[in-house]
Amino acid sequence: MIDVGMKAPDFSLPDAEGVLHGLGEFVGKFLVLYFYPRDNTPGCTAEACGLRDLHEEIRAAGAAVVGISPDPPASHAKFREKYGLPFLLLSDAERKVLGSYGAWGEKKLYGKLIHGVIRSTFIIDGKGVVRKVFPKVSPAGHAAEIVEALDALR
Repeated sequence: MIDVGMKAPDFSLPDAEGVLHGLGEFVGKFLVLYFYPRDNTPGCTAEACGLRDLHEEIRAAGAAVVGISPDPPASHAKFREKYGLPFLLLSDAERKVLGSYGAWGEKKLYGKLIHGVIRSTFIIDGKGVVRKVFPKVSPAGHAAEIVEALDALR
């Protein structure tokens, strides 16, 4: 897993329209980079809607939000539209970026060990350095934790 003080791994992933985005787009501002398992599932929807609901506070703190999951761009397009999500969702179908951030690996699901997305969030500063890590995120209240962390970092 990537830790505080480390340089954030770069990426180049497609959004819902197939446009590629990378870490370099966020130079000079904070980036809230969150990894989630799947569009339209209860936990992922709660997390995304929480970020949507506090999006103005996050932007006021000088940050952009980007979500990454293995879902295809078409799924992201439907998810964004259905819930009015005002931030980018990127597709990591090959799970390379998930792996580079330590957000893909072994986890427990209903008591069984499986390989999958480890719900986690990274706050990256305008120079590409990780300033805060939220490993194994619980969706409820996570957006408020992010706002609080951004306020402390400013």
